[in-house]
Amino acid sequence: MSARTSPPPSSAFMLICLLHSVIALSSGALMMFRMKEIYTFTHGIETATKLLGSTPHDQLLIRTSDSFSGLLLFAIGLFLFMVSFIEDMDFQSFFAKGCIFLHVFMAVWRFWFERRVEDLAWDSVRQTVGDILLSLSWVFFLVCSWGEKYD
Repeated sequence: MSARTSPPPSSAFMLICLLHSVIALSSGALMMFRMKEIYTFTHGIETATKLLGSTPHDQLLIRTSDSFSGLLLFAIGLFLFMVSFIEDMDFQSFFAKGCIFLHVFMAVWRFWFERRVEDLAWDSVRQTVGDILLSLSWVFFLVCSWGEKYD
């Protein structure tokens, strides 16, 4: 009987998780507390005014939705930070494949649905490219870990 030895954990996994964690934490915090400024910066004043709603009730609903979305993104950032310290290569590979799936799914969602919203069309293209780049970082990790595993 031979005992299966697992290869040493990859530092690339920790680095990618921490990078994604910082992105999610900062984006989530900005969404919770500075969404009006973010809308104005990314879309311009006219589009930001449309996106923030026209009635006080709409504005409250949109702010509440943005805050909960930001809180979810912040929680994902904390989760990624915790996961970055796991040293099991099998888990790292599984987690990376799941992240690739989620980023590709988000890119497809943005491409097929969000680009149809006239005020968000340009922003959805930029976010789709961002999702693809984030998924490529996980693909890079899988290629590196595959090289380490079979060298």
